[in-house]
Amino acid sequence: MSDEKHRAVAEAILPLVGGAANIRSVAHCMTRLRLGLADRSLVDREALGALPAVLGTVEDDTYQIVLGPGAVAGVTAQLRRLLDSGGDPAPAAAAPGAEDLAGRGARIRAEARVRNATPVKRMLRRIANVFVPLIPALIGCGIVAALAGALANLEWAPGLVTALGPVSSGFMSLIAVFVGYNTAKEFGGTPVLGGAVASVTVYAGVAKVEAFGHHLTPGQGGVVGALLAALLAVRLEQWTRRVVPEALDVLVTPTVTVLFGGLAALFGLMFVAGEVSTAIGHAATWLLAHGGLLAGLVLGGLFLPLVMLGLHQALIPIHTTLIQQQGSTVLLPILAMAGAGQVGCAAAVYLRLRHNTSVRATIRSALPAGLLGIGEPLVYGVTLPLGRPFVTACVGGAAGGAFVGAAGQLGGAVGSTAVGPSGWALFPLLAGPHGMAAGAAVYGGGLLTGYAVGFLGTYFFGFTRETLAEYNAAAAEPAPALAAE
Repeated sequence: MSDEKHRAVAEAILPLVGGAANIRSVAHCMTRLRLGLADRSLVDREALGALPAVLGTVEDDTYQIVLGPGAVAGVTAQLRRLLDSGGDPAPAAAAPGAEDLAGRGARIRAEARVRNATPVKRMLRRIANVFVPLIPALIGCGIVAALAGALANLEWAPGLVTALGPVSSGFMSLIAVFVGYNTAKEFGGTPVLGGAVASVTVYAGVAKVEAFGHHLTPGQGGVVGALLAALLAVRLEQWTRRVVPEALDVLVTPTVTVLFGGLAALFGLMFVAGEVSTAIGHAATWLLAHGGLLAGLVLGGLFLPLVMLGLHQALIPIHTTLIQQQGSTVLLPILAMAGAGQVGCAAAVYLRLRHNTSVRATIRSALPAGLLGIGEPLVYGVTLPLGRPFVTACVGGAAGGAFVGAAGQLGGAVGSTAVGPSGWALFPLLAGPHGMAAGAAVYGGGLLTGYAVGFLGTYFFGFTRETLAEYNAAAAEPAPALAAE
């Protein structure tokens, strides 16, 4: 998409979120534009969801507009330029709004947001916010590592393979610093102090330090240790700032934070976090080796409900820990099967509602994003509001997860070298003990299984006779339209 098209999308979005005066912050992740809004009641949700470039919306701690990979960075940059210039373009003409399924999806999202407003779930979201900004680097380094592995297997360009090692591994060797920086930023501390305390855990000199009768190793505790160290640093900084006179704050607060935060990391947090991280790695390996089929069935089938409940946020640090320890996360390819069930389900809905041109048009626009692992438009715009199709989509995800899990149990485990994308976008990041081709075959088999079971389950069991008649009305009396949310 060109800069002109990015600007056009930004100009269309701006008035629909309440204008420049309503925007407090602008950021983006892999696929979503994240806006901090002063008053969410000013958002025209139906008109926003009807914009062709908008794949969906999610209301969380920020108002999130799903634009897809690639487009989101360009639109974010253009929106910032509009805000900097003070320009508030005239509202764009929106496509006709939908009232039925789109309205149900919006109500379900609102109800889920209320249910998710618990202290534990808010904490999980904040922890996820620490790791989400790291995803682009994880993806880039993961693809470079996959390229290096492919060249090494082919015995091509050994000099280049050697050079690609630092390129792919440099970020992971210092990821603790970035985790510490983002943790302090998210929880109200000074980011660089969080990074400074977390950097203690990866410093080579910690090998000379003895704690609990053992010498520490650089990086012990991984991202868990960095997260805990930075959280402690935030608390130390906030406490010190309250009790120290303002005239001494600039000297005393940083010193106390780094000194006591660093010592606590060395003589407690690194050891504890190391035990936790090791347990996570052992648990994932054991689960896949001894109960892969059942584990895949459960994880693949429950991932979409976990997303609705906000509990999937807890998996991001686990994925990152596994990548840091083992080079890949074996959980992500299994969880990605939930998207495959969703795609197969949507295809069945498309065929079953053959007279509902609005629903079919929305599925046509949302399906490419679904194939790339961006499931919000299909979840909240199609399957979840319809009810039964959401269940059959979960069944498809369970079948795909069981396929991948069973392959892992038989010695054909497949992992992802980065966290973030799924669907077809995950293929370049796959890794396994038998090489990328074998891993891709297992993952592809899981996708096909998820597509097939999601499709067949929805086609034969996804609708009652009454629901099918309601949404499959003749063209002369069309069923309520569906917005592309």
